[in-house]
Amino acid sequence: MNRSVCRVMGGVAGLALLGMTATLAGAQTDDVKEKPRLYRYESYWTFPRAHWGEVDKNNATVNQKILAPALADGTLIGYGDEENLVHSAEGFTHDNWLQANSWAGVLKVLETFHKGGGPSSPLLVSSTQHWDHVFVSRFYNWKAGSWKGAYGYTATYRLKPDAPDDAVRMLSQSWFVPLFEKLLADGPIVEYEIDLDTSHTESPDQFFVYFLMPSADGLDKVIAAIRAGVGKNPMIGPAFASMVVNVNPHADWVRVNATYK
Repeated sequence: MNRSVCRVMGGVAGLALLGMTATLAGAQTDDVKEKPRLYRYESYWTFPRAHWGEVDKNNATVNQKILAPALADGTLIGYGDEENLVHSAEGFTHDNWLQANSWAGVLKVLETFHKGGGPSSPLLVSSTQHWDHVFVSRFYNWKAGSWKGAYGYTATYRLKPDAPDDAVRMLSQSWFVPLFEKLLADGPIVEYEIDLDTSHTESPDQFFVYFLMPSADGLDKVIAAIRAGVGKNPMIGPAFASMVVNVNPHADWVRVNATYK
């Protein structure tokens, strides 16, 4: 995927996706309720290119031995691994994630990995960079099942200092959830979530919008749905710009293997 295509996609998807959410006056939010907290532990890695094949094997064998049973017994509700499609000099090449409805579920699985010696494996030791995040979401949904070679998109935004304290909730209830629920029902996406970072390693004003598409053509359908919404209300762009610092988001495009219960 070349740089110009990525820039266009990121600008269109980012500006439209969150821009249209900012017109909150009169929005009907009564039908969209906050859900129980969903915790997403995500571990980012930068591996030398010569080791990328080993990463794929490790995800398909070693990680599965721990993650699949945890999903089966209800400790986890989802897990997956990702390969970054648009690399930067300081960015990650791969990541692994797991999701649970409690901190206890997250920690139980992490402890299993530590007891198995995973952190000291030659593959992980070969990484040149590593960091973790724990995200929490109150607005999310997915379809049960497994997807291999799917595509994920994450947009990172930062709220302005004078944005409402509950801006993320307002944005989620007024636009994100209605939009994504329709896309989920129609098939272009199979999971979405609006996340906050609980590990406080990033700005507390940041929030993250993630959705997973089972195939690349899902992106065209998502963008079409976004554009249709923008066309119905020309005020959404200026309203959004008044709430966020970065109209054009930092965007991550990844190839994903994911399983949800």
